[in-house]
Amino acid sequence: MKRRLLPVILLLGTVCAFTVKDDELRLVFERINEDVLQKGRAYESLGKATESIGHRLTGSPNGKKAEEYALNLLKSYGYTNARFQEFNVEAWSRDTVSLSLVPENSDNFVDYEVVALAHSPVSSHVTARIVDVGDGLESDFEAVKDKVKDKVALFNINIQDEKNKGKKNLHRSEKTELAIRYGAKGVIIANAVQGGVLLTGTASVTGELIPIPAVCVSVESGKSMRKWIKEEKNILAVIDMMNYSRPIRARNVIVSLPGTSKKYKNEKIVIGGHLDSWDLATGAMDNGVGSFSVMDIARVFKSLNLQTKRPVEFVLFMGEEQGLLGSRYMVKELEKNKGIQKIALMMNLDMVNNVRGFNAGGNDRLKKRMEEIGQVIRQVDSTYANAVSNGAGLHSDHQPFMLSGVPICSPSGSFPLKAYGCYHANCDRFDLIDKNQINNNVRYTAMMLYALANDESLPVKKLNSKETRDFLIRHNLKNELILGKDWRWEE
Repeated sequence: MKRRLLPVILLLGTVCAFTVKDDELRLVFERINEDVLQKGRAYESLGKATESIGHRLTGSPNGKKAEEYALNLLKSYGYTNARFQEFNVEAWSRDTVSLSLVPENSDNFVDYEVVALAHSPVSSHVTARIVDVGDGLESDFEAVKDKVKDKVALFNINIQDEKNKGKKNLHRSEKTELAIRYGAKGVIIANAVQGGVLLTGTASVTGELIPIPAVCVSVESGKSMRKWIKEEKNILAVIDMMNYSRPIRARNVIVSLPGTSKKYKNEKIVIGGHLDSWDLATGAMDNGVGSFSVMDIARVFKSLNLQTKRPVEFVLFMGEEQGLLGSRYMVKELEKNKGIQKIALMMNLDMVNNVRGFNAGGNDRLKKRMEEIGQVIRQVDSTYANAVSNGAGLHSDHQPFMLSGVPICSPSGSFPLKAYGCYHANCDRFDLIDKNQINNNVRYTAMMLYALANDESLPVKKLNSKETRDFLIRHNLKNELILGKDWRWEE
């Protein structure tokens, strides 16, 4: 009988040990919850920044003001180690642009409202026939490969054609890269948002100048153009643009918390979001909501004097919109001094709002642990959905870390439909932001960060080069990375 009781006693002891640990987490989570709900500053700080600074375009005077605003805000929270990480960047900004359609040998010009996309040439004057390339996927270009050379390619920002339903969409820069490869002289991208909304962003996969002009028109203009070129075969597009491109210095903003245990000194967690924005509006959604959440999470840790076994670094990246410039520079420096080996996890907040769960970044063990931590969060607030996904994608500041084998993750949530329509558009303003929803970013992400930074065994591991390559292939990212000139492995 005694021999049979012993394993049961040991099992009960193990359960109690985990229960106590969860109870300790819950007590800290309650403190975080109370602090954010009563003292949270993300909403107010973002509102003040959008009012006093405006947009936060990298390389602009506004971008510099945003960098200084973030540094001073973090210093006010008690971070005496707040610092800039300077890096050189080719700063692109728009000047003038026009787009007209005209039948060949006619002066019946029709002007369309248009926005230039980065990193179009400094000067470009193109007149050429338009070719409809549908959704701009590789199969769409292949279907018109004999027609698109020396023409202006017109395609959708999203997938609309029935034949492409179920296929993975490409980023606007990847579609533009295909247009360049197929010999197009220019690119017109039709937005997907109703109401005459124009979208900006980069059309360059590298963050360097592209050889052809790229512009965006509204979904309504796109339909009008398609109707015209279908009815008449000799319609020319006339694109004229002037832009600026010059080398400047930009600055990531960094603060850090030291870990309390030597055992985990080489398992730093980086949590970051991009501070920069495009210049059509004030970038409240993309990515004020993410970057100012990061800063308020940092405030919570200082305010409550939260201790973590692992070092934690909070980063506000600049240059994300112009090609992940700040995060690429940080990772390059880490690789140079072998510091990348000491990064155990990168948590990225880009356009995250009203957090309902987390994305484990393709790591099954991390997904399971996030779900377990989520159960403790639900003890504090039962409205937390604990919705944990497990995918990996590109085109934000986690990408350079992921390509270096660092496990990545992010909080996940949602915006109202109205806000999604303002992505990279002139309506991305502070009135899109809800105080309760940005507070959800801060409190739930702070809880998850604290738990992971204090886990006895973090359920992730740094990948070597072969493991990283296999991970990217497994998540169907190889072709996109090849298009983006970011595939580092020989065929």
